[in-house]
Amino acid sequence: MNRNYAKELDKILQSPGNRGKTLFLHSCCAPCSSYVLEYLRSFFRITVFYYNPNITSEPEYLHRVEEQKRLIREFNSQLKETGEAEEANREAYPIEIIEGDYDKELFFNSVKGLEQCPEGGERCFVCYELRLRETARLAKEREADYFTTTLTISPLKNAAKINEIGERLSGEFGTAFLPSDFKKKNGYKRSVELSREYDLYRQDYCGCVFSKLAKNETR
Repeated sequence: MNRNYAKELDKILQSPGNRGKTLFLHSCCAPCSSYVLEYLRSFFRITVFYYNPNITSEPEYLHRVEEQKRLIREFNSQLKETGEAEEANREAYPIEIIEGDYDKELFFNSVKGLEQCPEGGERCFVCYELRLRETARLAKEREADYFTTTLTISPLKNAAKINEIGERLSGEFGTAFLPSDFKKKNGYKRSVELSREYDLYRQDYCGCVFSKLAKNETR
């Protein structure tokens, strides 16, 4: 039976005891994070973890990470100052960001032997785990209540596989994984709208050299 990860997330968000807890959120890019941050910042104190060693070139990496930081600055600038007595009624929590290491060799070594796999297949699953494993490790180190990723917002990503990996890593590291299928409930559509609103750089491939080649072939 297929699980409805979006409903599972909503159930967690409906629990008053979860409001204000900490979420360590892996982000693949600013456009994908836009809806996720808009949706979750009223529930969680979010730290965005920008960790994407799969990105094909340093200029591309730097462009994407700067867009991520700019979006977070935009979101944080919208917040009203809230006194301690009003904390429970705040509209949203400030968002923090930390940047992981950009190590392309780590990515290439991880997917060695899978270069010919089709886009969306086993090579991508290894890449999901590479990024989620580091997210889970740091979430435990920082004593976060939850960790998750923005990856499920993409219609091209396997949400069930991402959740499966996240839950397995949750058992390994001992930090709760927040289930998601962010593309549901018009999440992907909203991310496109927010990208236009904030004039975000929207790339047309996932990030790695293999996804770039696959995109070029479809043209």
